[in-house]
Amino acid sequence: MGIVMPDGCRLSARVWMPDDAGTRPVPAVLEYIPYRKRDGTLPRDEIMHPYVAARGYACVRVDMRGCGDSEGLLADEYTEQELQDACDVIAWLAAQPWCTGAVGMMGKSWGGFNCLQTAFLQPPALKAVISVCSTTDRFADDIHFRGGCLLGENLGWGAVMLSYSSRPADPLLRNDWHADWLRRLDAEPFLSARWARHQTRDAYWKHGSICEDYSRVQVPVLSIGGWADNYMNTCSALVENVNATAIVGPWVHQYPHTAVPGPAIGFLQEAVRWWDRWLKGIDNGAEADPAMRAYVLDSEPPDASPRHRAGTWVADTWPPAEGSSLTLALSPGGRLGGAGGMLDTPVNTPQHLGMSTGEFFPMGLNAEMPGDQAADDALSVCFDGQPLDAPLQLLGRARLRAIVSSDAPLAFLALRLNDVAPDGSSVRIAHGMLNLCHRDSAEHPQPMIPGEPVPVDIGLDLMGYRLAPGHRLRLAVSTTYWPFVWPSPRAATVTLHEGTLTLPVHQGGQPWQPPPPEGAAPWAHRVLREGRAARRIERDLIAGTQSLIVEDDQGEVENLTHGLITAEAMAERWTIRPDDPLSAEVTIRWTQSLRRGNWSVRTEAEARMTGTETDLRMQANLTAWEGEAQVFGRSWDETVPRHFV
Repeated sequence: MGIVMPDGCRLSARVWMPDDAGTRPVPAVLEYIPYRKRDGTLPRDEIMHPYVAARGYACVRVDMRGCGDSEGLLADEYTEQELQDACDVIAWLAAQPWCTGAVGMMGKSWGGFNCLQTAFLQPPALKAVISVCSTTDRFADDIHFRGGCLLGENLGWGAVMLSYSSRPADPLLRNDWHADWLRRLDAEPFLSARWARHQTRDAYWKHGSICEDYSRVQVPVLSIGGWADNYMNTCSALVENVNATAIVGPWVHQYPHTAVPGPAIGFLQEAVRWWDRWLKGIDNGAEADPAMRAYVLDSEPPDASPRHRAGTWVADTWPPAEGSSLTLALSPGGRLGGAGGMLDTPVNTPQHLGMSTGEFFPMGLNAEMPGDQAADDALSVCFDGQPLDAPLQLLGRARLRAIVSSDAPLAFLALRLNDVAPDGSSVRIAHGMLNLCHRDSAEHPQPMIPGEPVPVDIGLDLMGYRLAPGHRLRLAVSTTYWPFVWPSPRAATVTLHEGTLTLPVHQGGQPWQPPPPEGAAPWAHRVLREGRAARRIERDLIAGTQSLIVEDDQGEVENLTHGLITAEAMAERWTIRPDDPLSAEVTIRWTQSLRRGNWSVRTEAEARMTGTETDLRMQANLTAWEGEAQVFGRSWDETVPRHFV
């Protein structure tokens, strides 16, 4: 189906609806993303949208402008054009004879972002939202910056989008696919440098950040997050500021009916219940659901690829009715607790610390989640509590308030709150970081004055965790966090003069039993070549470097419905010398291929990042082939001045 925008651009849509919707109209549910409905998200679409449609909805999956089978060009994330298109699609849906005029919007990640941003714009037909793995603040809580620190994923995501959005439409759907593809390739942006130039919370990041005015979000919101993802803070932010309820489970960056680690839940049943209440007006009590339903993790041995996490579902008000705070001083001798006092503890950690921290948004079981933190703890400055006599349950966000000084103008602190078992293994409960230039303001940062003590307030991520008796809490502090955070230009020493850690202790709450996972029949496909994945750390004894290597070959798969054969492979290498922040280097390569019969296309996207004391350098190449003939090639080489990173 084509949906024509007011400027004539045709967006490609796939629609599932009841057979009798033409005579008995139904509400519409929109998912609107750039990830290619024809092949990219098709496996998950087939499980979700027919299931919801069978329960009385028209489910509409739209490729954004410039993506998949839609016309137009993609310029950036969350542009005014993208959001205006969303409003126009919603108006078009509401006007169709098979629609009652009520529209809901849902999505994960990009789709979770833009459904909140669309709600902010208040299109009249939009009645409710389900937002999964999203953010309310594009500067504070996305893949570009965290606490003002430049994230390694800023380059990684630029490479992903260079690869994802440079593929053509399917010739079976677009006779003009070739000319459209060449236009798409020629206009393709390499966004990493653009994002990195905005090192303050300026107008660029405020656009699309609904926290600028929460009151504009007037529709009910169901917010979903996962402890293994890095978007969990959105759940509490929405519950505290809009008409929202939240569910946070143990999951990675996936929908919770298919996500690992388990337990997965019946997300689709929860979604239908939500739509029934707000799109059909059925009095099912969804408006009275607990503000927060959270899976509180139990102490378990560290595992970067857990299929299941032990824990307990609890439901509570937010903030919790029976929550309390526990404040522990950072005391001399590396003690967490005690009398506190002056520390004067220098922190100057090796540049390769952080190799076991995992991905910003893990997608599955390829050792993408945090592993044993003991090796990184050994390189950090640690403050350890006493072994616990009884379980300690935490639900909320921890905060470190401290007095610090730095010997360099640019520096950051990374914090990891860990569960240390009697055998010394260490599980990351939550982490947080702060670019010290942002200590007073993310909009107007200021370099540190070397040697001058200043107060800082560092929030860690939302957590739900129960420590077992005999275990102890550890706060690990570092000035490096590679490759999660791009290193400061100098190996700064930050001195901790004093500090206190405040923990969100949770008692009470009610048990909650989610429904089991359900879904429609999976897509019809055949695996032509099995995939393979690897994740390893290499130490070069001659060069003195340490590298994290990530490889993920998805194999080759044939869609048995329309015959498209797809393949995708990625390789990353993150390298640094322990004694030299300017040795940091990352190279990323993506390969995509599509074929059917005698038709075949392939794209290769490469990205590289290095840095000097004054600048960041970001390079990229994009090459495209039709059959064996190269049809496009372009390179980027951009320098970004380091003002605050």
